[in-house]
Amino acid sequence: MLAIGLAGVAASAAAISAGYQSMAPTGQWYGRTFTSLARGTKQLALTYDDGPNDPHTMRVLEVLARHNVRATFFLIGRYVQQRPEIVREVVKAGHVIGNHTFTHPLLTFKSSAEVRKELTDCRSAIQDAVGKHSSLFRPPFGGRRPAVLRIARELGLEPIMWNVTGYDWNAPAATVIEKKVSSQIRGGDVILLHDGGHKRMGADRSQTVLATDHLITRYKSEGYDFATIQQMLEGPQALSTIQD
Repeated sequence: MLAIGLAGVAASAAAISAGYQSMAPTGQWYGRTFTSLARGTKQLALTYDDGPNDPHTMRVLEVLARHNVRATFFLIGRYVQQRPEIVREVVKAGHVIGNHTFTHPLLTFKSSAEVRKELTDCRSAIQDAVGKHSSLFRPPFGGRRPAVLRIARELGLEPIMWNVTGYDWNAPAATVIEKKVSSQIRGGDVILLHDGGHKRMGADRSQTVLATDHLITRYKSEGYDFATIQQMLEGPQALSTIQD
């Protein structure tokens, strides 16, 4: 009976660990993803999920332009179809855009066919709006399993996660977002923020806009540079820091 009990505990622990790894941004059980550069690197990447969003994506662009910073935007395909002109402004400003699926589902619970359709439909929406774009892909909620990453790579997509988050999806005050981010910064970080909301167009991201302004000001004064994910992947540190 003791052996059976221990086996049950072990199985439960394994199931919990597997569930955690399917959502944890830096987890690598289910396949290689890019999460950050080497700790201590004086480079940071601002990334924004769930856009394009009217009006806050444009307000983020204004802040980034004022600081001469380039960022990476992971776009939801159905919103791209609604606001292609915003996507064109993102690209025109020199930022990188990536695939964040068409409807923002939790992909761990989708069939392989559904996963493929989410990625291809989003890619088509972005191509219709701006033509050729990056091969970057970020799974909604960070949720993935081996099949998700396999399908993404079959489609020529590079899975991108993060290692710092502002926990801004429920629109806390800018000071809270800044505190959350600054408590995690070590250098070489990929920072997750949101310029939109997956539930509806028009999500209030005014506090993220303010936090972006303050974070750039702070970390530039501390000697950090800001880069796109594409620049990080192509940089000299990338080969040794993309996790396997």
